[in-house]
Amino acid sequence: MANATGDAVAQVGPAARTGRPTGIPWAAGLLVLFWFGGFMAFLDSPDAQVLGATVRIFYIHVAVAWLAGLAFLVNWMGSILYLVRRDLRVDRWAAVSAEIGEVFTTAVLVTGSIWARVAWNTWWTWDPRLTTALVMWFLYLAYLVLREGVSRPESRAAVSAVVGIVAFVDVPVVFLSTRWWRSIHPVIEQNGTFALSPHMLLAMFAMLAAVTAFYVYILRLRVRQEAARDAIEAMRLRLRSRGETS
Repeated sequence: MANATGDAVAQVGPAARTGRPTGIPWAAGLLVLFWFGGFMAFLDSPDAQVLGATVRIFYIHVAVAWLAGLAFLVNWMGSILYLVRRDLRVDRWAAVSAEIGEVFTTAVLVTGSIWARVAWNTWWTWDPRLTTALVMWFLYLAYLVLREGVSRPESRAAVSAVVGIVAFVDVPVVFLSTRWWRSIHPVIEQNGTFALSPHMLLAMFAMLAAVTAFYVYILRLRVRQEAARDAIEAMRLRLRSRGETS
């Protein structure tokens, strides 16, 4: 128990232990990236011929979809690594990444529905891309609910790792669904070539850079929070055990 406590405290980070605001450079960098990405996507990018100003949802939709896929990839790698090393710190990173991915998958479904209402005159259709994305949302929701239902940390981590590995199978299926099945969902990349103007491409990559930096920032922050919570829980159990033996 003492080792677990020490590992958790070590991951809390110097900011939490000393009070120094080490997140300020990260926050400043994020503001710059989001300012540039938002300017390129919402102010500098031209309207589309058919969709008009609604095309700007595209930049948010693609960015959050990329972030969801990245978060689930980190969860998958962390799940495999946990089964190899049995290190609860790895499980912590995997779980937090799945949590972030689930939030942004929700954003994918919401922004996609808004775009579909304008482009297809419907909020939802059982298109292969939409359907597989919804399945992905339910899979990782089950992952998070399952974690809450297992109290023993080692058992929770092991079961979660297996579920995380299985759930990730759907992530490449979401990406490839428009190529495997007949779909009305637009494809912006074909054979390594983007079907976007240079201006739209720059705006898209600006938003991708911004949300990726945001993911890294939130991931590190949430891992430190979970490490602090685990350290407090471990100390509480130690105090309880001492009280019962005294």
